[in-house]
Amino acid sequence: MICRVLLADDHTLVRAGLRKLLDSLPDVEVVGEAADGLAVLSLAEQLRPDLIVMDVAMPGLNGLEATARLKQAWPEVQVLILSMHQNEDYVRQALRQGAAAYLLKDAAPTELEAGVRAVLRGETYLSSAVSKGVMSDYVKRLRGDQPSGSQLTPRQREVLQLIAEGNSSKEIARRLDLSIKTVDTHRSQLMRQLDIHEVTGLVRYALRCGLISADS
Repeated sequence: MICRVLLADDHTLVRAGLRKLLDSLPDVEVVGEAADGLAVLSLAEQLRPDLIVMDVAMPGLNGLEATARLKQAWPEVQVLILSMHQNEDYVRQALRQGAAAYLLKDAAPTELEAGVRAVLRGETYLSSAVSKGVMSDYVKRLRGDQPSGSQLTPRQREVLQLIAEGNSSKEIARRLDLSIKTVDTHRSQLMRQLDIHEVTGLVRYALRCGLISADS
């Protein structure tokens, strides 16, 4: 049976390299590519892939938020997160959102294949370079801890990401098809709820909870 894969990364050369690697694997076929999280959702609905190889830092809607939405809409679609970040918070957030695997971008090609095979067997796979603390502790913390940002609604997280990416209220309103007044209301609610009262603080918060990354 052929595994149909959708690639999601905002760098064209990265997608080209991943496509070449994945297409070389037996029984694996890349059926589509996306450069941002919203495109992932659209293509997932059209193509219904078996597996999505997903970058974390993508504009508009990051890979972690896209993963959460994907798993709500199509729980049978598996997600393998491919990231440059080894930080434990990113790994925990990815697993919470429903990802089945987390690999680092500097992993060997053989590890990508191992991750794909493990996910298709219904297993969870973490890159060998991810800290032992993450692997040994994630189940306990997954059940007991609340991640940064978990108290926010999906819409609040979406607005927070766009604010942290430097978008104005007018730009956010256009992208989300909201009124400027509604966006300003979300902004005020975020600041009050998080007890953060300046944009730079919101940016730092978004970084901590994985909504954006330092390279985005």
